[in-house]
Amino acid sequence: MTKHALIPPQVQAAAEALQMSPGIVSGNLIFLTGTTGSGPDGQMPASAEAQFHAAFEKIGFVLGHAGVDLNAVVEMTSYHVGLRDHFDLFDKVRREVFAAPYPAWTAVEVAGIRRPGAVVEIRIIASLEG
Repeated sequence: MTKHALIPPQVQAAAEALQMSPGIVSGNLIFLTGTTGSGPDGQMPASAEAQFHAAFEKIGFVLGHAGVDLNAVVEMTSYHVGLRDHFDLFDKVRREVFAAPYPAWTAVEVAGIRRPGAVVEIRIIASLEG
């Protein structure tokens, strides 16, 4: 089986510095690195809703580099700090982002996320067959 890194040119330097790939294509599947809702400036918005929107925008950006969009997502795992505090809001944003058939989804509450101030990290598996 072959695999290759999915690294949009705009994040090439950051991916090299961190020695990681925003995504890996293996066969017909795309595996994305966990994505938080930091803004383009690297700062974490104070608003949970802003973080949710930013995370999905970044996911769409990486998927777009593979020639697909958020409709290609087949599975999502979301890791939440304070899940019960913002679950309904996250679910509202999720419903705005995805259309039927909705991806399989697991939501997990965690004690913390590596990025300070982050309330969510989203991991995605998508299909190149869209």
